[in-house]
Amino acid sequence: MNGKEHVVGKSVKRVDAFEKVTGRAKYTDDLCDKSAYVAKILHSTIAHGTVKSVDTKEAESIPGVVKVVTCFDVPKYYFPTAGHPWSTEPAHQDVADRLLLTDKVRFYGDDVAAVVAENDVAAAQALRAINVEYEELPFVLDVQEAMKEDAPLIHENYPGNILNHTTIRNGNYEEAKKEPGLIKVEGWYDTPTVQHCHIENFICYAYMEQGRIVVVSSTQIPHICRRIVGQALGIPWGDVRVIKPYIGGGFGNKQDILYEPLCAYLSTVVGGRLVKLDNSREETFASTRVRHAIRTHIISYVRSDGSFAARKIECFSDQGAYASHGHGIAAKGMGAFPQLYPCSNVEGDAYTVFTNKSVAGAMRGYGIPQAMFAGESHIDDVAKALGISPYEFRWKYLMPKGYADGFSKNVNYFDTFHQCMEKGKAHIDYDRKVKEYANQTGDVRKGIGVAAFWYNTGVWPISLETSSCRMVLNQDGSIQVQVAETEIGQGADTVFAQMAAETLGIPFERVHVMTVQDTDITPFGTGAYASRQTYMAGFSIKQTASLLKSHILDTAQDLTRHTKESLDIIDGNIIREGDKEILMSLADLAEEKLYSLTNNGHLTAESTYQAKTNAYSFGCTFAEVEVDILACRAVLKKIVNVHDCGKLINPQLAEAQVHGGMSMGIGYGMSEKLLFDEKTGKPLNDNLLDYKLSTFMDHPELEGDFVENYEPTSAYGTKSLGEPPVCSVAPAIRNAVLQATGVAIDEIPLTPHVLFRRFKEEGLI
Repeated sequence: MNGKEHVVGKSVKRVDAFEKVTGRAKYTDDLCDKSAYVAKILHSTIAHGTVKSVDTKEAESIPGVVKVVTCFDVPKYYFPTAGHPWSTEPAHQDVADRLLLTDKVRFYGDDVAAVVAENDVAAAQALRAINVEYEELPFVLDVQEAMKEDAPLIHENYPGNILNHTTIRNGNYEEAKKEPGLIKVEGWYDTPTVQHCHIENFICYAYMEQGRIVVVSSTQIPHICRRIVGQALGIPWGDVRVIKPYIGGGFGNKQDILYEPLCAYLSTVVGGRLVKLDNSREETFASTRVRHAIRTHIISYVRSDGSFAARKIECFSDQGAYASHGHGIAAKGMGAFPQLYPCSNVEGDAYTVFTNKSVAGAMRGYGIPQAMFAGESHIDDVAKALGISPYEFRWKYLMPKGYADGFSKNVNYFDTFHQCMEKGKAHIDYDRKVKEYANQTGDVRKGIGVAAFWYNTGVWPISLETSSCRMVLNQDGSIQVQVAETEIGQGADTVFAQMAAETLGIPFERVHVMTVQDTDITPFGTGAYASRQTYMAGFSIKQTASLLKSHILDTAQDLTRHTKESLDIIDGNIIREGDKEILMSLADLAEEKLYSLTNNGHLTAESTYQAKTNAYSFGCTFAEVEVDILACRAVLKKIVNVHDCGKLINPQLAEAQVHGGMSMGIGYGMSEKLLFDEKTGKPLNDNLLDYKLSTFMDHPELEGDFVENYEPTSAYGTKSLGEPPVCSVAPAIRNAVLQATGVAIDEIPLTPHVLFRRFKEEGLI
């Protein structure tokens, strides 16, 4: 790559492409020595109750069983699991409600005991041989039923099972809705429980070394993992070392600490021996994390021209059995409501409620997919009630240029929504198809739907936003880059290399990003979540690269006898600014500096950047469907996503992110739902056969496009893209069904069962 050309903005080849396509990339299981003991967990077979006793005698007698640990054996250090930055202020810390194993069962699949054995067979036999006596209690699976006075109490210190309740009160909703001539539009909207379904199930292994515990884990958050393992075991955090190898996907599930603390503890009880804990797919579904199912109630009072006089929203978020990421999801979703379509009089209530179901945590979009389904479905319902085009309604009332949020201080600097909508409209040939599909009467009908979204970048000002970077100049003029922002399959290491090369002035191929994070070596950072990677790491990479460049030019001044101010680095060479004359290569400079007998030195730079900014990302989805009313079947024919994520660092990777998010959104909107037995609380389809992920056969051609507006708060003009592509897909599909049939669907996924019920209610069948 010619250093005179900008490497940022180019579709360079992924730095990990060769390793992954050839199978040479080493994931957690690849690195674990075959001598490792096998750990397996005994999960509860009731949804709510107390463990009265655990009989392990038969299990302990099985050949190959090394140790059986029960809920009565583990230390009683309560710890949080959410992958948020730690806060020194107790009020801002995550809820510590988990133990390594528990004698109070709160969901079907809770962790009651664990086995360490020499092999899988012995471990599996031991699990079957453990006899647990339970005292069963009533359980509750519905979020609003759980709030009733007579509902079973899941956590004693949370009356009404309410983990948290926050409000929005802007203006005067009660007075504003009294304005004469207003039209009231009201709806309830339900989103389902779904699972992340990353290819690599959760896996970790642990061993002791020199009195410390080493955990190798498929985690998005190695430094946070270190802290939580320390908390869970009641040991100093410095006594824990966490290593993150290549990861086979996470999507937020691995932004929770799952079983790293238990695996670490099991190693300590077998003398520090190597112990591996590898979840099955069924365990991953039921006992790790799921997306929050959220039930949303929206009332809008609208004038005849479409402007809002008053709006109200209520969100009921199904947290499942433990706090995990908790109320942040519902609060973020509700926070989108008054921003996307500004209104002077808004009333909002968000409730996060415990139920006896699998624990809900972070998942791609962090509350915004649920919020956009409810909010954008409601916008189409409003447009239908007024007889206004859904497209024109959005064009007129979406967040305008110049809008600023008082809390996050985010600003919509550009006419982004209009730019994105115009592009999407052209891609799908919206105007022609709307006319063509108007006034359909047959059993098979077509429709076009649209939905918009906004998304934040990172977590400031709610939580700490920080990134650290270390760069080292090697003997050959290449550099090593270390950051704690983790590569989890999205291409982060590649864009990190591009940014470093851009600022330093060296060829992209000469940047070596250390993809394996190790908390003993990698500078501190909080990991991969909140679409923060490129935005946040960009600050520390640019700052550190500038420092290293300054050190290099100091050395070049000594070696070339030119002033530092007259020198630059281009294409890996030290050049004289005036005439671009190459004075020496960076490789020659590094070699001389490292081996000089008179002026030896190690050229390195390290810095931390704490960001106190955030940035809006924007976009929209257009979807075309064909609905067979009698068959109660909707087929997606075409879908288009358009995004403003600022400056594209790597256009090809950006497009891949959009395609992946669209695929996840299609499954969310049309087929995916984790079901629970109402009689037992047991997950019914916790496997990839019965749980209906969307496949290649369910997808039309995925089409993505971009509006590039350089983000002024960003080091390289970029902002969030990892999560946004999933946010507006489901409501666009739902709105396409509405336009095709005239029937407003109040829940996803749009399965035959759901479509039949609604079509039946509306008299279409």
